[in-house]
Amino acid sequence: MTRFRLTIEFDGRPFMGWQRQAHGPSVQQAIEDAIERITGAPAGAHAAGRTDAGVHAEAMTAHVDVERPFQPFRLMEALNAHLRPQPIAILACEIVADDWHARFSCLGRRYSYRIINRRAPLALDAGRAWQVAAPLDAEAMHAAAQRLVGLHDFTTFRSAHCQSESPVKTLDLLNVARYGDEIAIEAAARSFLHHQVRSMVGCLMLVGRGKWTADDLSDALEARDRAALGLNAPPDGLFFIEARYPE
Repeated sequence: MTRFRLTIEFDGRPFMGWQRQAHGPSVQQAIEDAIERITGAPAGAHAAGRTDAGVHAEAMTAHVDVERPFQPFRLMEALNAHLRPQPIAILACEIVADDWHARFSCLGRRYSYRIINRRAPLALDAGRAWQVAAPLDAEAMHAAAQRLVGLHDFTTFRSAHCQSESPVKTLDLLNVARYGDEIAIEAAARSFLHHQVRSMVGCLMLVGRGKWTADDLSDALEARDRAALGLNAPPDGLFFIEARYPE
């Protein structure tokens, strides 16, 4: 048995998320089915994080255990061939130690969120960004975002279906920057609660529109109550960017 580390890119629009589900297609199921077709034996795929329906990944990390001997490049090529035409690509494949785990060995995760701030419809980025037509103040959004950085109880920004044992998380980074019509939001932490990034982005958008102040954002955080949430951003603009591991 050999454990392989996979780096995966995918468009989340056709999927119910990463995790295998009974009521729709998932990225995990697509990869596990491809491995079974290649090797003739079932194999579980374990990822660094679970993405929601419609959420994308530039470099999701996962691992699989394969009984048949494979060179990493050959396994990558075979997986990509069997995954077509689904919008999933294996970008890299390498052999790792038997005790290495995509989820439990991970030291940090990084997400980005794209807002396109314009009135004209999205011809190229539909489904891959959140369009907000009203003008947004990215500098005000960034200043307010710093209120969320650090160790906090993020109950307000946590989905009611979140399975994490504790709502207390340390947010290492939450940056907002404008590039023309695009507002890019970057978030980094060891781990995130379910819907945490989307919930933070939704409230930051309210700050950008002038509907909330930075103090309103702090009040929502301190409320520790999901009912205090201003808005949950759609999944379209959310990308899993990176999983960080010990060197």
